[in-house]
Amino acid sequence: MEIRGSNTPLLEWTGDGLAIGLFEDAVELTGELATLDEKLAGSIKELIAEEEFKGKQGSSTSIRVGSHSPVRKVIVVGLGKPEALKLETLRRAAAVAARTAKKQRCKTLAIHLPILNDDQAQTAQALAEGVQLALYQDNRFKSEPEDKSPQVEQVDLLGLGGQEAAITRANQIASGVFLARQLVAAPANSVTPITMAETATQIASDHGLQLEILEQEDCEKLNMGAFLGVAKASDLPPKFIHLTYKPEGTPRRKLAIIGKGLTFDSGGLNIKGAGSGIETMKIDMGGAAATLGAAKAIGQLKPDVEVHFISAVTENMISGHAMHPGDILTASNGKTIEVNNTDAEGRLTLADALVFADKLGVDAIIDLATLTGACVVALGEDIAGLFTPDDALATQLEKASEISGEKIWRLPMEEKYFEGLKSGLADMKNTGPRAGGSITAALFLKQFVKDTAAWAHLDVAGPVWAEKENGYNGPGATGFGVRTLVNWVLSEV
Repeated sequence: MEIRGSNTPLLEWTGDGLAIGLFEDAVELTGELATLDEKLAGSIKELIAEEEFKGKQGSSTSIRVGSHSPVRKVIVVGLGKPEALKLETLRRAAAVAARTAKKQRCKTLAIHLPILNDDQAQTAQALAEGVQLALYQDNRFKSEPEDKSPQVEQVDLLGLGGQEAAITRANQIASGVFLARQLVAAPANSVTPITMAETATQIASDHGLQLEILEQEDCEKLNMGAFLGVAKASDLPPKFIHLTYKPEGTPRRKLAIIGKGLTFDSGGLNIKGAGSGIETMKIDMGGAAATLGAAKAIGQLKPDVEVHFISAVTENMISGHAMHPGDILTASNGKTIEVNNTDAEGRLTLADALVFADKLGVDAIIDLATLTGACVVALGEDIAGLFTPDDALATQLEKASEISGEKIWRLPMEEKYFEGLKSGLADMKNTGPRAGGSITAALFLKQFVKDTAAWAHLDVAGPVWAEKENGYNGPGATGFGVRTLVNWVLSEV
């Protein structure tokens, strides 16, 4: 599919489908749209009346306008209230237009939407992202595709000629999202610690990143007892992945992104029971998937920022070698952990990854993890939890989230809750009381960051997977986090 900026006037474009946007409660056709409607014998006005189209955000309707018309189908997309217009509105409107065009068997599509704040580049990027994300299909595991309808082959963004750089940027970011979606969606017999390392190797080769993969014996030399405690029960070797993007010249800042990389989580000896969703635990590497997706995008975008992409990748399995409830592990910073629940394993792998990143001399660290069901209870399936003691970093991430349209919400790090993690035998336990479970998990992670000025934890347990289609996410893996991470890296601080 080719997405192009076009200066072809609205009234002169010809092709299969033309998508226009209308604001809520302001669906009267004026200006060019009124002229277009006259040219199409009143078809648009008739469609609005017959369908009682109100312009609500995410709504759409379409009509065939005749074989002799320069346009075969007109698609009307709702933009919501004019005062609420933002990049995410345009991104989702473009996604709706693209999905509708595909459903209407349009091979060529033009999108005519408002330009936000006269910023053509931002608008073009948002529209291109919406189209790309909405039309993504994953047919890797089907003997033949279920959807055999024609694909949209060409999309013209009207009024946005000359915005090739913005569209290219959108395509590069989307490629990282697609990688994350593919990794999360694939079953645990396809995505393993070994194949995750191979994926990192491919990214490094394709985009000029440096790569270090620590094998088990390397991790042993670094005393990564928490990570290796989780890995003991698996027949597959653990892989500690460290990808580094370095710009030419002196980097403006140095950052680290860490992703939880459990390619399958059985729960260990605290095995997940009936109704626990154990069959979905291939998604427990959603943080690592976003990290590698961001690495792929950053490798193409080439900002003036040094970025370290890290994941301690393993399975959490059951065997005679498995860690027991009650075992005491020693992390690479010397802190001891009493394992009171082997199903709280992600924070153990992150502990050693955080210690590793903390020694790199970076300005800030972000970790992403499908860490707690408690965060899903608190924020639902669409919103990630943000935990950080650093207000400036919180603001940076909230701005990056706003640009990307990926929702995050800052939750408190109530220090007194750490009392629930105290152990009579070790420095801490790996889980606390049921109440405030996502907060105590974040407080646990905080114990492994000592020297880095700014650190944040994103609990993405809810939004990495969607049970039903939601704009351009799902059903299935969403690639959540990639676009927020990229926007954070690119931001001027």
